[in-house]
Amino acid sequence: MPPPTLWIFAGLPGSGKSTLAARLAAHAGAAYLRIDTIEQALRDLCAVQVQGEGYRLAYRVAADNLRLGVAVVADSCNPIELTRREWESVARDAGAAHVNVEVVCSDRDEHRRRVETRASTVPGLKLPTWQDVLAREYHPWTVERVVIDTAGRSEEQSFQELLARVTARR
Repeated sequence: MPPPTLWIFAGLPGSGKSTLAARLAAHAGAAYLRIDTIEQALRDLCAVQVQGEGYRLAYRVAADNLRLGVAVVADSCNPIELTRREWESVARDAGAAHVNVEVVCSDRDEHRRRVETRASTVPGLKLPTWQDVLAREYHPWTVERVVIDTAGRSEEQSFQELLARVTARR
């Protein structure tokens, strides 16, 4: 039996990342770890000012699932080089494969409209403004990844491209 896969999603808020990550998890029967959900739960349940705790908690849950042979989809902005490499380390340490997936929306006007009109799907989570998105630290990539540009495309078109590209990588 082949090792499970950790699909490591990244991208700015409003790019379509969570939509595609959740669809991939459902399609693949994979565990779905959304950092927004984990971090908001830490705020709500533990009253903590969340820094990197959500990521570190997610790494542990992902590792447990991968060691059991369960594929995992990790959904987060994953904006800095450090967290990207840490996700890869989780996969390696668990004997799993990994695929980096960056979701972008190259049409600035469309991206802004999405950010400004979307509703939160995580109870209690305050969504970033367009100015927050523009100001977010986001490091350039230094490793190979699948890039899905959702600009001008339907959710279904973007998902079918994602499936074709990640299937070719496995």
